Amino acid sequence: MAVGIIGSGSFGLTMASLLSENDDVLIYGRNQEKINMINKGDLGMTVNHPDRIKATTDLEEVCNYKLLFPVLPSQAFRTVMRQASRYLTPAHILIHGTKGLDVNGISDNELLNSMFHRNEVYTMSEIIRQETSVVRVGCVSGPNLSSEIKEGQPAATVIASEFDEVLKLGTDILSSNRFFVFGGHDLKGVELAGAYKNIIAIASGILSGKKYGKNMQSMLINRGLHEMINFGTAMGSTSKAFLGAAGIGDLVATATSENSRNFTFGRRLGQGEKMQDILNTSKEIVEGVRTLKIIKQLADNDNIPLPITELTYKVVFHDFNLEAAIRILMNYSGADDVEFL
Repeated sequence: MAVGIIGSGSFGLTMASLLSENDDVLIYGRNQEKINMINKGDLGMTVNHPDRIKATTDLEEVCNYKLLFPVLPSQAFRTVMRQASRYLTPAHILIHGTKGLDVNGISDNELLNSMFHRNEVYTMSEIIRQETSVVRVGCVSGPNLSSEIKEGQPAATVIASEFDEVLKLGTDILSSNRFFVFGGHDLKGVELAGAYKNIIAIASGILSGKKYGKNMQSMLINRGLHEMINFGTAMGSTSKAFLGAAGIGDLVATATSENSRNFTFGRRLGQGEKMQDILNTSKEIVEGVRTLKIIKQLADNDNIPLPITELTYKVVFHDFNLEAAIRILMNYSGADDVEFL
């Protein structure tokens, strides 16, 4: 079975290189120049089977493939799924690779000044089902830093779906001697973990930019995991996904690597750069900034205690003093070590 990828960004191309180990791949993108480069064999990385990868600007053409991997920024996901809906049927299987959340009807620029509630916030799998007739959906998530995979380094991921068929098909098409695939049924938990860990990565980057060491970083990651689980369970997930590859696995990679766009955003912020200047000069979209806006409001609405998220929000959007934020965290009460098992 040949496969299609919707999205020609960095991770879309990385997915193409992984999928081409086992089959032919067609990538859809809107940038004609990038599509031309892909069709000339220029993917910006070493690929074992470049002849198996082609690209198109025709959305209908890529939707001829029954197995599709949408790998899009969260803010564009609903629009593209709506455009693709005329070509998609219940016979399709979609496994997305987007780590973010969506607020229907509210643009990214409006999030800070809009009120919304839990029933207006959706994961990408929920968007697929809302905007298309596709039923069999899943997601791929985990510690998948594109730069390392592009270098041919081994990595692992998790595919989550309510359907065993999706898990088997996704595992078969992605597994290779350099890529190990786990499976799980907690789709919502994996999606929430993949989105939330970007917030902790931003916070970790801020600490790095301020020259704090590994003691603070490890404490942040530990307590960040605690917050991720608290939020996930409040949203109706179990804690299992947060303790797996999509949770703690992805969190450690994203919150410690200079190859992580969210960590890099936080570090530059910690070094004194302005938020908008960083966003304007980032090569890829920093999903954690959008997720931070959304989860902060959900936490406020439902009274979920998320002190790291609360203080990161203030530092990022209101120039709150980092040293003051750390003092607040160090004096935070009610901090049991492990209470979610």
